[in-house]
Amino acid sequence: MTHLTEDAHGVYVIAVTPFLPDGGLDLESTDRMVDFYLEAGATGLTVLGMMGEAPKLTIEESRIVVRRILARVAGRVPVVVGVSAPGLAQIQALSAAVMDDGAAGVMIAPPGNLHTDDQIVSYYHQAAHFIGDTPFVLQDFPLATGVHMSVPVIKRIIEDLPGCVCLKHEDWPGLEKISALRAEGAVSRRISVLCGNGGLFLPEEMARGADGAMTGFGYPEMMVDVVRHHHGGTPDRGQDIFDAYLPLARYELQPGAGLAVRKYVLAKRGVIAHATLRRPGAAITDTARAEVDRLIERQEKRLKEIG
Repeated sequence: MTHLTEDAHGVYVIAVTPFLPDGGLDLESTDRMVDFYLEAGATGLTVLGMMGEAPKLTIEESRIVVRRILARVAGRVPVVVGVSAPGLAQIQALSAAVMDDGAAGVMIAPPGNLHTDDQIVSYYHQAAHFIGDTPFVLQDFPLATGVHMSVPVIKRIIEDLPGCVCLKHEDWPGLEKISALRAEGAVSRRISVLCGNGGLFLPEEMARGADGAMTGFGYPEMMVDVVRHHHGGTPDRGQDIFDAYLPLARYELQPGAGLAVRKYVLAKRGVIAHATLRRPGAAITDTARAEVDRLIERQEKRLKEIG
């Protein structure tokens, strides 16, 4: 597998982890999920992310999921693996294992105990030392980690560590951060910027200089279309498509409930067999399911209207 580079672009879908009703791994659904994402136009996959319930997996289960996905992808697109962990030794071990299995790179989020700029930069220096020449994605997700990375901090990491080839930008929304990083002469080398937050700000992020998305949504084809139309010079058409999906994207981004909604939608679409979240985690209520069903009906109606 070719390693992840600064040229990464398009849509790297954050994959869910399918489970059976008893909480066991659902590997048959994992295969269907990979096929679905690729057919939707994903240019890459990211597994064991925060929305992939990675902290709920054992180390051995993590290896099983990664190997299954890599086998199904069969080199067609790059696969990035989230390796964030409390200790650097665990990051080192998992990074080495998944790269040996054929991953294109890893993603590392900062631990929540980093409170100063120097602490953040020092942590990534240490992480880079532990993973060697493995290319990595710098995950900037302050809503989840509690760690706020300023533009100067991100610049320092990019300048100091050549292994940092991509920023997963999911500040809320942090649009000025993208503009600052894309300003002429801001950094000595251009790295990929792929955005999160369920795609909720994707049209604006693309206009600010992002290269695409690295996030999940029950309808990943929306993100693919928005990115494609932006690069194709027809951003207004991409905006129209985005607007049709926006009510469901907004609903899915609810803190604490979003993954359950996403899995319900994927199960409803036949992508995964069960909408199971591994404990701790609960399915959405009957009322919420009815709300999602209504949003999907309205979404389909609007998509037909815009053609």
